[in-house]
Amino acid sequence: MTRQILLRVAAAAACAAALGCTKAASSASPAGAADAKTFLDTANDTTLKLGVQQAQAGWVQQNFITDDTEAMAARASQAANDAGTRFAKEATKYDKVNVPADERRMLNLLKVGNVLAPPSDPKESDELAKIMARLESTYGRGKWCTDPSKADTCKTVEDVTRILAAPGDEPKLRAAWEGWHTISPPMRKDYQRFVELSNKGARELAFADTGAMWRSKYDMPPDAFTKELDRLWDQVRPLYLKLHAYARLKLHQKYGDVVPPNGPIPAHLLGNIWAQEWGNIYPLVAPPNADPGYSLTEILKKRKMPPLDMVRTGERFYTSLGFAPLPKTFWERSLFVRPKDREVVCHASAWDVDFVEDVRIKMCIEPNAEDFTTIHHELGHDFYQRAYKDQPVLFRDSANDGFHEAIGDTIALSVTPEYLVKIGLLDKAPDTSRDIGLLMNRALDKIAFLPFGLLIDQWRWKVFSGEIPPDQYNKAWWDLRLKYQGVAPPAARSEEFFDPGAKYHVPDNTPYTRYFIADILQFQFHRALSKIAGCTLPLNRCSTYESKEAGRRLNAMLSMGLSRPWQDALEALTGSKQMDATAILDYFEPLSKWLDQELAGKPIGW
Repeated sequence: MTRQILLRVAAAAACAAALGCTKAASSASPAGAADAKTFLDTANDTTLKLGVQQAQAGWVQQNFITDDTEAMAARASQAANDAGTRFAKEATKYDKVNVPADERRMLNLLKVGNVLAPPSDPKESDELAKIMARLESTYGRGKWCTDPSKADTCKTVEDVTRILAAPGDEPKLRAAWEGWHTISPPMRKDYQRFVELSNKGARELAFADTGAMWRSKYDMPPDAFTKELDRLWDQVRPLYLKLHAYARLKLHQKYGDVVPPNGPIPAHLLGNIWAQEWGNIYPLVAPPNADPGYSLTEILKKRKMPPLDMVRTGERFYTSLGFAPLPKTFWERSLFVRPKDREVVCHASAWDVDFVEDVRIKMCIEPNAEDFTTIHHELGHDFYQRAYKDQPVLFRDSANDGFHEAIGDTIALSVTPEYLVKIGLLDKAPDTSRDIGLLMNRALDKIAFLPFGLLIDQWRWKVFSGEIPPDQYNKAWWDLRLKYQGVAPPAARSEEFFDPGAKYHVPDNTPYTRYFIADILQFQFHRALSKIAGCTLPLNRCSTYESKEAGRRLNAMLSMGLSRPWQDALEALTGSKQMDATAILDYFEPLSKWLDQELAGKPIGW
């Protein structure tokens, strides 16, 4: 949370204080380098002020949920988003002004930092804001009711998630999947208008459409970035095809002809509403003798490890790399356990409240392996935030939006049996012959997610560009899911449905490619850090714990923030300017070889 705030925040006051607002400035003399410097100085100061206000309001809202705190947080966000668009338009005034490289980068970041650019026409801007609110509310209120006249038959997304997470009863799973997808058809008309209005705003900022605006933030031409994603997917697709074939084989054995032996997998049978992660079907696909020889959850429960001690353990991972301990305020202001006196948003998140030292995490920690690993992940965000705190305000963010997520996940990959031995939670690391089960479990989440992480924005970019017209929204959605995932709906889905809207990030207008990038980068980072740390074990067993040199190289990248193109930040750690998915193949090599044996003579692909 708050990691993307700074580039979306600007105030009308910044415009007035720097050069006067756009309308007034049009009659003034041409802008020069000194004007640009004044504008950026004010922009940095004002951005920080608004960013802190938004972070504080968001923190209070999520920790003290009331109508009033929700309204305050909404006002802070709305003010920041509206002003951010004005700021982006103001920055275009300096496109032809000769300014130093760092100032040019700031100006460019301001122009590409928006996720949504409202049109300049006040009526259209207001219409767009209302559409966005309706889309978000429609999703937020979404329920599947088996009998709409009886409230107790209505199920939330959490209820449907629990149903689909328990494999076995195919008709029950199908009913739940189809039930959840009834929430989105009402969004269709609003979404079509949203595309029109958001594209109009993007074109006012000189972008071809909203999708091009999103892709322009990656330090390369939009079309080149699209090709880069295709290249990365081609690197990992062979491993995904094997995982898909093995999962299909086991699901066919479980469900019979409902799962075709050589076709796409029905989406409702993969343990997740969106079939984006398959970890819940692990009991059906677990390799023989998959027991890793220990249970971190049982160890934590047996030791009755308090939540605060779990966080202290995570902090010691980072200090073992050479990072400074977290500030006193972290321990005073973070939320570690669910309060008994109020409702809070328990979804784990990291916060950078003042964009300097006031970092926090918010979790309702339970003594289990998932939360232990999540702590290491969330702290990765906080240490990243502290590493770039001395940069100018507009550079206080990750090298691209995939880097922040990747850092936390990179550290989580170091929570290995060997690491658990070093910190005293495990007496002896099991033999590597036990790793197939662990790797399968991780692959069902990490590898299975990759095509889904890619296709969400592939669909939206084509919608924004007009390649997918409104009367083909649903067909194109399932065409892409078949192409990338090898997944199909339980039955044919016509254009009366709007299945993309059943995924939160679509009505919420949250870009999704960042998660695909993060999945690629975390393994590339982990391989580089493991090599720096001198690890000679299989990559899936390497931990960078206690490696000061790994910490030094990691900090060199983190401290750059957004001040340089992400390619430079990547090179600082890995020695390469190019993202490389072969690290995933290295990490999962034992599982890949095992799958080759299991799939000998079996169909692969769809």
